[in-house]
This record gives sequence, structure tokens and C-alpha cells, in this order.
Amino acid sequence: MIVRSEDRNDIFRVYAVNRAAFETLAEARLVDRLREEAGPVVSQVAEIEGEIVGHILFTPVTLDDHPELPLVGLGPMAVHPDHQRQGIGSALVEAGLAACREIGAAGVVVLGHPEFYPRFGFVPASQFGIGCEYDVPEEAFMATELIPNAFDGSSGTVRYHDAFAAW
Repeated sequence: MIVRSEDRNDIFRVYAVNRAAFETLAEARLVDRLREEAGPVVSQVAEIEGEIVGHILFTPVTLDDHPELPLVGLGPMAVHPDHQRQGIGSALVEAGLAACREIGAAGVVVLGHPEFYPRFGFVPASQFGIGCEYDVPEEAFMATELIPNAFDGSSGTVRYHDAFAAW
């Protein structure tokens, strides 16, 4: 398996992975809209023998009263159902976090499974005094610092790109 940056030739195959991985077309459409409007910070694919089997996207988010803090939101992430539970999602998260570090992101937030993301350093965002603009379970909204102490003195509410509101 290879994890690499998404390129223009991957767009339709990424759409197909998201379509297969989720019950509705919402996530596939969201990825396309974010790609066009949010200027993804990191968009990577997992490829096996030339086939795209997974995708992860990180886009800019803002923290109220701290717009200077370079933060990204992880998601959506998808692995084709035929390739789930084989470590592809974990490889995508690890490679994606490394890429976010390389571009200088201070931290990452995710709205996701509380039993999956802690293995990558995520903790409930509330531990940093950070909340989500959406009404979500506290344990499902998590954050990790990519730069030590990045969240010190930076509590507030995370705001996602407008494309998420239409989702």
C-alpha cells in the first residue's frame, strides 16, 4: 500500500471511495465541495496496486478569538468497504498528521469515533477548553496538538468551513 498526496487524476476515484464507504452521497459531495471552496490543506489517498482504496482530507478550521492559530479539521476520511479493518485508515491518519506537521499546522480537530482516534494522540477537545460549533457528544469531538502547547490559552469554539453546514 502507498499513501500519497491526491492529484487531479484521483478526483473521480476518491468520489467512488467515499460513495462506497458511506450510506449516502453526502460525504462524497462534501469532499468535492471542500476541494473547490476550502482549499484543502492535506488531501491524501491510499493506493493498492493502482486502485484508490482510501482517502483522508484536512481543511482549515478557525478557533474563535484565535484566528492566527493554524488549525485543521480531519474529515471526511473513507476506506472502501472491501478494504476496511486492514490498517488503511490508521495509515491515512498517520500520514495525514505527518503532512499537517510539515506544513506547520499547530493542531488538528476531529469529529469521530472516540475509540479510534485516541491511538493517534487525540483527546476530547474539551480538555483544551475547545468546543465544537455543532451539537455533538463531547467524547466524539477531539483534538491533538502538533506543536507542543499549541492550545495553551486558546480556548473557544471551532468553526468549520461553510460547506459542512450544508452537509
